[in-house]
Amino acid sequence: MINNKEFERVGVISVGGYVPRDRISIKEIAQARGKDGDKIMASLGVRQKAVAQRDEDTASLAVAAASRAIIRKKKTVRVDELGAVVVGSESHPYAVKPTGSMVADMLGMRGEYITSDLEFACKAATTGMIYVASMIEAGVIENGLVIGADVAQSKRGDVLEFTAGAGAAAVWLGNKKYPWVVRLERMNSFNSDTPDFWRREGEKYPQHAGRFTGEPAYFKHVVEGTEKFLKKINKKTAEFDQVVLHMPNGKFPQRAAKKLGVTTEQLQKGLVVEEIGNPYSASSLLGLVKVIEEGKKGERVLMTSYGSGAGSDSFSFEILRSGKEDEWSLSKQLKEIKQLSYVDYLNQTRKEQQ
Repeated sequence: MINNKEFERVGVISVGGYVPRDRISIKEIAQARGKDGDKIMASLGVRQKAVAQRDEDTASLAVAAASRAIIRKKKTVRVDELGAVVVGSESHPYAVKPTGSMVADMLGMRGEYITSDLEFACKAATTGMIYVASMIEAGVIENGLVIGADVAQSKRGDVLEFTAGAGAAAVWLGNKKYPWVVRLERMNSFNSDTPDFWRREGEKYPQHAGRFTGEPAYFKHVVEGTEKFLKKINKKTAEFDQVVLHMPNGKFPQRAAKKLGVTTEQLQKGLVVEEIGNPYSASSLLGLVKVIEEGKKGERVLMTSYGSGAGSDSFSFEILRSGKEDEWSLSKQLKEIKQLSYVDYLNQTRKEQQ
């Protein structure tokens, strides 16, 4: 049982998101496979997905997102003050060699810090937030960086090819020593052994049980997990201004929102999947980053992630400072894009397929 305890010493210092500028449309993939692009796009609620460059991997995406968070606070917080770097992903570059220490080194950190790679499908990074927040609350560290990053894998011809994207999101947490932009209020986690998506050691591509696992996997854990969280904190969804739910496609979070009584207006700002696809561990965190970047002081935010296998993490936040668009904002990255042909896409992802 998880204690119903409110965090007293943990807030968000800064956030950063990174999405590769290259995109391929659902219609382009469908045409190459002899399928009806309009029908697939309508079914998935996704228009296009982000594609990593051939020289981009999970570590470089993580560094790009973390750098944006750090740049925003470089005048008030030093990188060498970081007490932890935790990277959640299901596409770590190495099976044995931590991504976390690679990222920390590239950010300029040396020596005394805690690092770990986490893997729980698409919710690895939000579980990392629980770990880092708990260490800060306990006084073990003063601040820590949590990153969700993935170059999502998909086999040619699999339904995942339409949505598996690339991206990274970084959330920098700290104690009261640092100026917060957002206060972390409470969290909860809800998990079970429900195999809906998996990849065995040595296998190149994940397998999945198809759309029929939606109810016992995604919807059960997102909806029931959120409901249990709200009951614990004695709140209703109507009391939140913004809601972020994990986005494997555009339809699932909207359907889950309806079950929870969440309106389109509450969900819309963080619903980035239509433009970038599903970057797995970065999905819900990118939604959170966008909500924080565009948030208004006093707004309250509810977020529930999801990870196949299966589980969800829920959080409540209060925005303390209104955001403003800058050169690192996700809203700009969603607009400044380059469309790829299917041939370009094949060439660009050839390394992934080898």
